[in-house]
Amino acid sequence: MTAVPDIRIAPSILSADFAALGDAVRGIDAAGADYIHVDVMDGHYVPNITIGPSVVKALRPHSKKIFDVHLMISPVDLFLEDFAKAGADIITVHPEAGPHVHRTIQTIKGLGKKAGLALNPATPPDMIANVIDMLDLVLVMTVNPGFGGQSFIPLLDKIRAVKTMIDGVDHPVDLQVDGGITPETAPLAIEAGANVLVAGTAVFKDGPDGYAANIKALREARA
Repeated sequence: MTAVPDIRIAPSILSADFAALGDAVRGIDAAGADYIHVDVMDGHYVPNITIGPSVVKALRPHSKKIFDVHLMISPVDLFLEDFAKAGADIITVHPEAGPHVHRTIQTIKGLGKKAGLALNPATPPDMIANVIDMLDLVLVMTVNPGFGGQSFIPLLDKIRAVKTMIDGVDHPVDLQVDGGITPETAPLAIEAGANVLVAGTAVFKDGPDGYAANIKALREARA
């Protein structure tokens, strides 16, 4: 019998009440979140603007959970140290966000942080081939980045291809999927190889009283 993977849930605070982000972070922490997923957008790399390192720093005291910071910004290298100092534990970047992604990953690792690489829907899995040995996380986007609440794009063959690449390295690499994750789509991502699920609307939609049940529903979702 195939072992059931250890599924981790990373609620995206992009879908939280921005007037009460500290409360939201404390709430999802208490409700069983494994990571706090922070989506950073610059209005340049993606068509939206969210938060910067000062907000990450302000939120850091509200949870001891892993801060999983997804930088959708370009050029990204200028801000790596700022987010590291602000309290990010994992820093995920896009290969299109700078001229030398190998150097970018080296910088993240040199700052003492875990490094992730994110693949947009049209970005092929081969983009990670020459840096997979340096990565701690690969993020497969199942929506085009920039906004929450979008519908899941079923890039299941792509997730499987990334999982095959991850299985070929000799250290643990998380396979994270972000975009349109719900109790209905989560089993598809899990079956394809994901072990970390990012979810915004699916966690925050019912307010604080629903966080725990919504996180549990995602973690236990099976086909």
